[in-house]
Amino acid sequence: MSSSATRSIRSRDAQVIANIGRLRFSPLAPIRGEGVHLVDESGRRILDLSSSGCPAVLGYGHPEIVQAVEDAARSMAGASLLLYPNEHAVGLAEDLLRLTPGTGKRRVWFGHSGSDANDCAVRVLQAATRRSRFISFIGSYHGNVSGSMAVSGHTAMTHTLPRPGLVLLPYPDSYRGEFSAEQVLQLLDYQFATTCPPDQVAAVFMEPLMSDGGIIVPPPGFLAAVQERCRAHGIRVVVDEVKVGLGRTGLWHCFEHEGLEPDLVIFGKALGGGLPISAVVGAADILDHAPAFALQTTAGNPVASAAARAVLRVCERDRLPHAAARLGAQLQAGLRDLARTETMIGDVRGRGLAVGVELVADRAEKAPVPVTTTAKVIFRAYELGAAFIYVGLRGNVLELTPPLTISPAQLDEGVAIIAQAILDVREGVVSDEQVAPFMMW
Repeated sequence: MSSSATRSIRSRDAQVIANIGRLRFSPLAPIRGEGVHLVDESGRRILDLSSSGCPAVLGYGHPEIVQAVEDAARSMAGASLLLYPNEHAVGLAEDLLRLTPGTGKRRVWFGHSGSDANDCAVRVLQAATRRSRFISFIGSYHGNVSGSMAVSGHTAMTHTLPRPGLVLLPYPDSYRGEFSAEQVLQLLDYQFATTCPPDQVAAVFMEPLMSDGGIIVPPPGFLAAVQERCRAHGIRVVVDEVKVGLGRTGLWHCFEHEGLEPDLVIFGKALGGGLPISAVVGAADILDHAPAFALQTTAGNPVASAAARAVLRVCERDRLPHAAARLGAQLQAGLRDLARTETMIGDVRGRGLAVGVELVADRAEKAPVPVTTTAKVIFRAYELGAAFIYVGLRGNVLELTPPLTISPAQLDEGVAIIAQAILDVREGVVSDEQVAPFMMW
């Protein structure tokens, strides 16, 4: 027997995978997935309340994704959209254009992740508009390649400086109230009148629900007001739907909650149902700016494209956006019931099946719990049989983004596990040493 066969996946992972080991949230090391569950090396079934960070929108092993991938792989029509068009990529582009609101002539660009899709948007917008500046928000996360990192504003990205000329605005948080929507709009007006002439700005990047920043729902009308100001100056509007798009928030597109009319929409994560594919959908005058502008050899390959078509087909046929709205209301109601007696819960918020639970040490002061406490809740929940992650600039928000195929009974089970996990952490069941390897970012 080889030595690798006798060692755990986690121990082997620590020896060979670069750096990312520090980004694990729990000891979970799945050997397979079944529906909305992950199965670990001991055979335990863990309820996945994160969809692996949102890609597994239909859970694991969905028969229509499996069949689509098998069929496409068996008769693989090339491997590069750059060299040859293939039916699955062209059909997927047609599907996305049909499902995504927009006017005028539009095109689709394919990549492998939300990171490269946002990077493509940055580069092509600068070239097409001949403007070099951008606007985004503190707390935003648009990806982890140079261009998308450079327009992000998350505290985890401080190791990489923003691009020169980037304007970072506060994202109004109704729970904490540090900046009102009106104050942020006044700040934007002031920037335009002083250090950021609007004719220098190519685009504003928006998250219609700030996800990694803490599942923050924008105040009504705020993003539409930002859009209105930008439109008046010819500034393009880019909406990042990578984490919360394609039905998760109860509508096909999260930006529809906000009345936005984006020039470019960015898709990733859920689009491939777990396979690597991303897309930029938007104005042809931008995306057709120049040939050979953003080339990736295997982007739009027939296997990943076939999986994405299956995801869209199932979501549309089974009315999963509608299901997400209904199930999300159930999840939030259960968590708010818990908050009536559990004082560590300061706020429950979200849209559809994108729900945040903000943990506080003091409700009156809204002081966030230490990140170690958040990590302990997640660790204990894993021990009790559920997996999810945390987000937020202070690392104190539980992020719940289960597969859209989850059942009401499974959601109730998840809420019960969260309740027990918080209680057990209060009682000291989890030590600092146990969570030390799982402090995320």
